[in-house]
Amino acid sequence: MPQPYESGVLRVLAAASGLVLLLPSITRDCLAPRTLWIFSLICWLVMPVLFFWMYWNNDTSPVWLASVSAMILVYYHLTDWRLASLGTVAGALMAWLLVQSVALTPPPLAGDHVVVMFFAWSTGMLLGFSSANLRRVRLLNMLSTMGVMAHELRTPLATVDLLGDVLRNQAQHDMPENKSKKVEELANRLQNLVRSMNRQIDTQISNAQLLRLPREKTLIQAAELVHEVIAEFPYRSSRERDCVEVQVLHDFCIMGSRALFAQMLINLLKNALHSLAASSRASEPGDLRVTVGLYHGKGRLVVADKGLGISHDQQQRIFEPFFSTQTGVGSGLGLTFCKNVVDTVNGHIRVHSEPNEGAVFIVDLPLHQSTEIGA
Repeated sequence: MPQPYESGVLRVLAAASGLVLLLPSITRDCLAPRTLWIFSLICWLVMPVLFFWMYWNNDTSPVWLASVSAMILVYYHLTDWRLASLGTVAGALMAWLLVQSVALTPPPLAGDHVVVMFFAWSTGMLLGFSSANLRRVRLLNMLSTMGVMAHELRTPLATVDLLGDVLRNQAQHDMPENKSKKVEELANRLQNLVRSMNRQIDTQISNAQLLRLPREKTLIQAAELVHEVIAEFPYRSSRERDCVEVQVLHDFCIMGSRALFAQMLINLLKNALHSLAASSRASEPGDLRVTVGLYHGKGRLVVADKGLGISHDQQQRIFEPFFSTQTGVGSGLGLTFCKNVVDTVNGHIRVHSEPNEGAVFIVDLPLHQSTEIGA
């Protein structure tokens, strides 16, 4: 369309700037910082600077008003909304200064032009926010899934670690010395591997931060789940197994992820057993009790131990990510995981404890309609 100002040289330079992105040094690593900076610079020069330059040199014609509006939308689509906002303002200012430097006086912006540009800018901001939120949701879903998978690996690893202890004990009884050394070496390798894997799991969980968990919906029978977890838990000794008791006052059903709730119970059991082991006295039957029942129209799971207990100031932070009462042990994400699992079904978890008198973790969960409410 006819326009007062046109520059073939400027058009060619703007088009040729894209050829820089085809250089082998650039295409070799598209995510390298240098590549990203070059791409951002080219986009800034070709779009905001060039389009506003043409807009003002052509006496703010309606044709270039439409082009500038389309450019703003494309610019917000290609780059982050924060960079696009800064680039648009800086590009408009740079183009205006360039026009002034060649002794041209661009006409003032008409009111309808301001409205159109504001509409294009606000639409670009909305698209930028939507794209950023979509990327954030996808990233959180991916990281939370990685965190859950990593956390669930702890159970089989604990079993492998227990096998290492069994091998080491076996090597010390009724075995020739040469075989005993080989078996003990194998046990050490197994336990070193477990420690290495646990460090990797801690790293993955730290990255994921367990911000969101998949909301799988299956029917879970509380008593059945508790008995299954306790039967399959990798205890370190028969005394440790004997100290755990289950009391079913009233069974109930919930809807949720069976794997996640099983892992939640495993975390609570592991913490309770660690507290018992750290206490000065030997464990006795009933020192760790898991109770299944109903309370005020909700299902209730209670994990109570007679271990070291938790101080009152620590109870305020115990469900915070990366906070742990066990110095140098774990990642401080086990109880955060438990809280997130309970939150997926709109439940509630809390703790009551006195130092040196044990701890009681109470989990209240909404009932499924198949639960029979009785005495």
